[in-house]
Amino acid sequence: MPSYVQVERIDTFGGHRDSVFALINAAQSDHFYSAGADGQVADWDATRPDLGTLVARIPASVYALTRDPASGLLWVGQNYEGIQFIDPDGKQVMGSLKLTTGPIFDIQLYQQTAFVALGDGVVVVIDVPTRAIRKHLKASDQSARCIAINPVEREVAVGYSDNQIRIFDLLTFDLKRVLSGPANSVFTVAYSPDFRHLLAGGRDAHLRAWEVEAGYQPSHDIVAHLYALNHLAYSPDGRWLATVSMDKTIKLWNADTLQLRKVIDRARHGGHSTSVNRVLWLSETHFATASDDRTVMLWQVIG
Repeated sequence: MPSYVQVERIDTFGGHRDSVFALINAAQSDHFYSAGADGQVADWDATRPDLGTLVARIPASVYALTRDPASGLLWVGQNYEGIQFIDPDGKQVMGSLKLTTGPIFDIQLYQQTAFVALGDGVVVVIDVPTRAIRKHLKASDQSARCIAINPVEREVAVGYSDNQIRIFDLLTFDLKRVLSGPANSVFTVAYSPDFRHLLAGGRDAHLRAWEVEAGYQPSHDIVAHLYALNHLAYSPDGRWLATVSMDKTIKLWNADTLQLRKVIDRARHGGHSTSVNRVLWLSETHFATASDDRTVMLWQVIG
């Protein structure tokens, strides 16, 4: 593996009027969706940043966004009230689900089950086809911030603002174990593509890893950023791990060794001017980042 990794900024997508918090893939491989504090949900063509399309305008900030591949509907979590279901092609609201009067921080789908992380500490389990609530998982009085699913071990990892990561059974929803996470709120959790590792980051700026098959034995604790580590994501081929931070930087790591390979910032790469909130891999070599500076940027990894 070469010691030098080159990253180039390909495009900047402007149009949001406030911080951008959410990025997800679309059905088309060269498209993606974004949403944020302005309540706008936008559809972007990665090859044409000037052709962004407004899909929906939500009357609240949007922190959580996902797409149901079966129906094609977007699940949009508002920062009060609940979830709206949007047809992105017809740009129509196809229904809503009242869940909470507080924020929704994450929505993750697995087969016909949805897991929704709420600001009051509850994780709501929903049957996707009927939208019926199956279970309320209440394991903390502080916010449930992020969710990751491991279908191999049949587990769901949830990060909370009480510094803990709780592992639930994917089928019975029973609480199986509690991990000590960051020294402050857990903002992001992810399983590696082979599901052998769980990674997490949060307000304390550390990148932490656990060995899943060894009973979640801690394996890494890295001071990854200067300020809060907001989100992390693996590339589709499992080669790269990207982390983004309140310190305005994007960092690329070797996914296997967690060796830092590249720091992407404004001075050297024309990066974001404020907190970077989200990262989304569009392919093995291209990823997008979203920021408080109201923009989404597209990047290419070379080498």
